[in-house]
Amino acid sequence: MRPADFRSDTVTRPSPAMRLAMAEAEVGDDVLDGDPTVRKLERRVAAALGKEEALFVPSGTMANQVALGAWTQPGDEIVAERSAHVLCWEAGAAGALHGLQSVTLHAESGALDPDEVRAVVRLRSIHCPRTALVCVEQTFMGSGAAAGGRVVPLDNLRAVHAVAQELEIPVHMDGARLFNAVAATRIEPERWAACADSVSLSLSKCLGAPVGALIAGDAAFAERARLVRKRLGGWMRQAGVLAAAGLYALDHNLERLKLDHDLARALAAAIHGLPGISCPPEEIETNIVMARIVHPTHEAFSLSAALADEGVLALPMSPTSLRFVTHLDVGPEDVERARSALGAILSAGG
Repeated sequence: MRPADFRSDTVTRPSPAMRLAMAEAEVGDDVLDGDPTVRKLERRVAAALGKEEALFVPSGTMANQVALGAWTQPGDEIVAERSAHVLCWEAGAAGALHGLQSVTLHAESGALDPDEVRAVVRLRSIHCPRTALVCVEQTFMGSGAAAGGRVVPLDNLRAVHAVAQELEIPVHMDGARLFNAVAATRIEPERWAACADSVSLSLSKCLGAPVGALIAGDAAFAERARLVRKRLGGWMRQAGVLAAAGLYALDHNLERLKLDHDLARALAAAIHGLPGISCPPEEIETNIVMARIVHPTHEAFSLSAALADEGVLALPMSPTSLRFVTHLDVGPEDVERARSALGAILSAGG
């Protein structure tokens, strides 16, 4: 029996129909002449986000790092929430690749305080680093008790962007799961994207494609971003076979995202209140359940290992947080497996 894999929405497998679309994709050398399917995907995403151009890259991490490289120079400083993906889950790339330092703010649900953003912007002095970029994340994963797929309110993102515009600082949105926010709120993607000067979007997380992400912005940003993408090795050749999966996902997997959200709430309801588990279902906004572990003999890492022995996979995010992500490859039967396994493990206390 296959495991009930709740580690991430990146574990999904392409469906037979998606594989067929990939096999039938029209391709070309995207570096030399342009791949027609890649171009179609880039135009589609740029239009959806209300941006002038979008660039296809292999991963969400690369999309974010292309943005950082395009907006900054070595020695600059970026502002972000302290548990933001771009800081915590990209192997220190901001410093290693671009020579950047970071100012981190605390916002447990991902909504930066515009006044705090204003307060940490550096003086324009030869003695200070330049505040070059503000980074926001939608949806916000974070790592704290109140984090996990949170939708950062539109009014907050607009307010942060307004402060940044006033101070002539661009805003980058890590929109890896932006379409989860769209599904949760029915607010169109271009309205979210209007709160940032560049937006990244993952195809392999919420949308179920096997690989790929995009980075979008205006034409001047895209010109700089192409150079950074080239330097990072992210400009691919006959990439239409990958872009076709993204197009298929955009055509077929957007409307079903609400099913993932409903399943996440069902999972939270099923396990909330088990011995040592807290994850009130009313806190679940999208497809991520961050279960808080307060058990006398288990913490998140040992509980994850015990669950794996029962064929249920979940990802420890800290000693007290265990993450479950719903996606198109899990269903109600997997929720029941998780509930049953957790109940047995926690009740036994070992």
